[in-house]
Amino acid sequence: MPLIKAVMKANFADLWNLVDPYVTDANLELVELEFGREPEGFVLRLCIDVQRSDGPTDLENSAGVDGTEPRRHVGHEDCERVSRDVSAALDVSQTITHAYRLEVSSPGIERPLRREVDFQRFKGQRAKVRTHNAVDGRRNFSGMLQGANDGILLIDCDGLECRVPIADIAKAHLLPDWAEEFRKSEARSGVKHDRSAS
Repeated sequence: MPLIKAVMKANFADLWNLVDPYVTDANLELVELEFGREPEGFVLRLCIDVQRSDGPTDLENSAGVDGTEPRRHVGHEDCERVSRDVSAALDVSQTITHAYRLEVSSPGIERPLRREVDFQRFKGQRAKVRTHNAVDGRRNFSGMLQGANDGILLIDCDGLECRVPIADIAKAHLLPDWAEEFRKSEARSGVKHDRSAS
């Protein structure tokens, strides 16, 4: 592995281990962390969500359409708290020794997927996955998540079950079901379509 990639991986692990406890203390979950140099300088991006539970997820029941109370969304106050606490921790630890910009946000409907537990949690939903290296001759996978075990993601791509090493995944996120999102939007707004004959 080239030295620069090894250093970036080490920095990523250090940053995740430093940030995660502060997100957890806020009763939230660290979904994704990105750190790198962009044209305007170094940027540290944190994606946070409500913590997992045995009930519907924030995405799965955002409107309470299954008859239960809707789960809360990540709010501006949550992002502010995490930003404040993480900034202070980074200042003390000096994990990042140069100027950077910190951004904290919620995942949205194209929720990032990184850990094995993420792929297990969203089994049965569609996702897009890109790997660092070719796996069976391809780097891009789009299909239905079939679960994950022992560091291997199973994803059904048009009837072909692909086995993807999670450690080799560069980026992965859910693919929204727009028909379902429209249904949830209607449920939130109370919109009803009268299809009865006139």
